Amino acid sequence: MPDLLIELFSEEIPARMQRRASEDLRDRVTGGLREAGLTFGEAHAYATPRRLALAVEGVDAQSPTVVEERKGPRADAPEKAIEGFLRGAGVAREDLELRDEKKGQVYFAKITKPGRSADVIVAEVLESVVRNFPWPKSMRWGAGSLRWVRPLQSILCILTEGDAARVVALDIDGIAAGDTTEGHRFMAPRRFAVGSFSEYEAGLLERKVVLNPKERAEAIETAAESLAQSAGLEVVPDAGLLAEVSGLVEWPVPLMGEIEEAFLDLPPEVLQSSMREHQKFFSLRNPEAGQIERFVTVANVETADDGATILAGNQKVLAARLSDAKFFWENDLRVARDGMGAWLEKLENVTFERTLGTQAARGARMETLAREIAPVVGADPELAGDAARVAKADLSSEMVNEFPELQGVMGRYYAVEAGLPEDVAVACEEHYSPLGPSDEVPTRLVSVAVALADKLDTLTGFWAIDQKPTGSKDPFALRRAALGVIRLVLENEKRLGLRNFINSGFVAHGVPGPDPSDQEDFTGMAQRFSLLTFIHDRLKVYLRDQGLSHDVIDACLALEGDDDLALVVARARALQAVLATDDGENLVQGFKRANNILMQAEEKDGVEYSYGADIKFAEAAEERTLFEALDRGEAEISKAVLAEDFEAAMGAMAALRGPIDAFFEAVQINSDNDILRRNRLNMLSRIRQICRQAADLSRLEG
Repeated sequence: MPDLLIELFSEEIPARMQRRASEDLRDRVTGGLREAGLTFGEAHAYATPRRLALAVEGVDAQSPTVVEERKGPRADAPEKAIEGFLRGAGVAREDLELRDEKKGQVYFAKITKPGRSADVIVAEVLESVVRNFPWPKSMRWGAGSLRWVRPLQSILCILTEGDAARVVALDIDGIAAGDTTEGHRFMAPRRFAVGSFSEYEAGLLERKVVLNPKERAEAIETAAESLAQSAGLEVVPDAGLLAEVSGLVEWPVPLMGEIEEAFLDLPPEVLQSSMREHQKFFSLRNPEAGQIERFVTVANVETADDGATILAGNQKVLAARLSDAKFFWENDLRVARDGMGAWLEKLENVTFERTLGTQAARGARMETLAREIAPVVGADPELAGDAARVAKADLSSEMVNEFPELQGVMGRYYAVEAGLPEDVAVACEEHYSPLGPSDEVPTRLVSVAVALADKLDTLTGFWAIDQKPTGSKDPFALRRAALGVIRLVLENEKRLGLRNFINSGFVAHGVPGPDPSDQEDFTGMAQRFSLLTFIHDRLKVYLRDQGLSHDVIDACLALEGDDDLALVVARARALQAVLATDDGENLVQGFKRANNILMQAEEKDGVEYSYGADIKFAEAAEERTLFEALDRGEAEISKAVLAEDFEAAMGAMAALRGPIDAFFEAVQINSDNDILRRNRLNMLSRIRQICRQAADLSRLEG
């Protein structure tokens, strides 16, 4: 079985496209081979700035011969129908076979498709892949019709079997496949021939090209860490930058440069952002001071002066960039030290969302809501209000205008310069968090209050204007905002009723609530209920990874306190633990049996059996035992629920399993005696009511 080697050589492929492109090449080529009937071993894809490569092991030399049987028309069918079948099947009349079936004789054709050589199949598949490659952006050049991310220069396509290699005959818009490639653009530009993947990889390495992106990334990381250690510094981790830079160079040559002393007093986040975004430099940090002091740049060429000229040029460009940053920083400091009033005024002209008004209006709403939330989470209302008021001020700063990714971070610096308390300054940075499922959650109480206010204002605002997520579309990141609320509450173990704060958020956005004195006024309830339901749905997603099933959560959400997320989760964990036991599992079945009988009877009779059962009408010993068990259970469950000891409540509920099972074994509910029947149905109603103190078991699946 031959091995297949493909290389598509072009001008520079953007780093952000390389990984996906190499995967697309592998998936589309192997999928095409598989569809054509060829089997193969492992397939490995690679990418460098100027090439995509694919190595496929053990490809079949030929596809198998396939015999297909096709059913045709009946023997008495019109001649035109038979002729159409012959053309479609590609056979002659004499090749058809007549078979007897229920409705008469029917023509059958056996179609033999001979196997084809791997060379032919590979050529067809590769041409199709190249012409239909899913680049996010592509271009045409010259007079040809071919589109590629950058002008495609050569195609290497060979099948290697033993020591012999052959070129697959292929021509795409005048680019004929061959067995040659080229190494580094500057250090080894001459083309060379290869006869196998091992020769290909070794030949590239000899000519200053590291084929494997992982190896390039590892080489950069190792060299950068070594350079940092030599200067008593450490590399600031940046996986995204490492992946990007490894896609920019074929032969990584890390070099360590210096930052001019005049810029060292800039915030480290500013230095890191500027160097990362503008120059693709890795930041080197003093581990004791926390200050960025040097950088590592990755060249793509070895030079006679060991990179001195490259470093000098980079340092000159960096100085120009940092001069701008220093200018912004100094201007911003003057505004911050003056109390940030000028920035807050600017926010009155900055639109948050067309319908929801300005950032200044948003800040005012957040301030009011943060003051309301603060005492509930244990924060100082004054500090929370002050933090919410200035939380968005840095959006008006020159530094954030230049580096939007630093919003919040710069807010902390400016709050400190304005003389605000530390808790306020920290809240200015942390109120955006958490942005995703893996972000750290603020733990400072003022930060928690302001972060909750920020996210609840966002959610209620977009609900107020009916801009909710639909399907996979969530342009305003409302699912993340809901998850942020959930994580802030649960991971900080805070007890608060979201319904009150949701109501306050809607009122702030001009959505009136119901009149408490009017029992029939449901103004705004649909929106409020919809938002709380949305948060509940995100809660189920969040808890799913923690082993809690959605139906268990539903069983607990059906009770009072459904807006107290910590309470809901405590109930759910206790219920999940009980359901893992035999008593718990069997209790659910007994409960559902009782509930089903009761619901059917209530529907049939048109009455509600909820007026209490009397033990004096109990006939069987098992019936009297159940009465006594329900009395004990009701008292124990009520006491445990009141104390929020949900493990005890669920345990007491599970203890009812035995008496309920025995009752159903010994007693017939639908007695001919109406008094006995009503009493027993009322007993079933009592089972339902007692269990619902702990959880609504009817919501459980299975």
